[in-house]
Amino acid sequence: MIIGITGGIGSGKSTIAKQLRAMGYAVYDTDSEAKRLIVEDAHVRQQIEQLFGSEVYKDGVYQTALVAQRVFADHSLLAQLNAIVHPAVRADIMHWAQKINHATPCFVECAILYQAGFDSLCDKVVAVIAPEEIRLDRVMKRDSSTIERVRARMRAQEIENDIPRADILINNDGKTPISTLCKEIINQL
Repeated sequence: MIIGITGGIGSGKSTIAKQLRAMGYAVYDTDSEAKRLIVEDAHVRQQIEQLFGSEVYKDGVYQTALVAQRVFADHSLLAQLNAIVHPAVRADIMHWAQKINHATPCFVECAILYQAGFDSLCDKVVAVIAPEEIRLDRVMKRDSSTIERVRARMRAQEIENDIPRADILINNDGKTPISTLCKEIINQL
């Protein structure tokens, strides 16, 4: 059984995923795996170089800041980048899932699970939610960021409309221990 974990920035989905890993469950982190594929997958690299030019891999190092600057200035570039990276991540998830013991649930953590279409790979979806003021506080502390930047990132994710589509809602408001929230997820599955 593949379970998607989604939620907005600062909701605590990564903290939930980390605890599930500590409990012995397999967890696929789409953010870190996408970063790995951008560097290691020759086909992905080639397509990204065609899109952004050879300077995108300066001395073999992916220029994240350069790409971010360009995609935030031109949303069509972001869509083109996603059209390169999302299929590679999807294929990687499917390859990863084939190697997993399906006697126990395994999890795919992804903020943009629905937007990327990865929900179609999942048997169930867990949405981690938290009040906006808590999310803002968490991200500002974690990233040493301003409230304006965090709000901009929240708006960019546009996931609030997807939350009702989830099978399980977990309220991570900081009052319940993460281990208890994870046990609640497993119990609901």
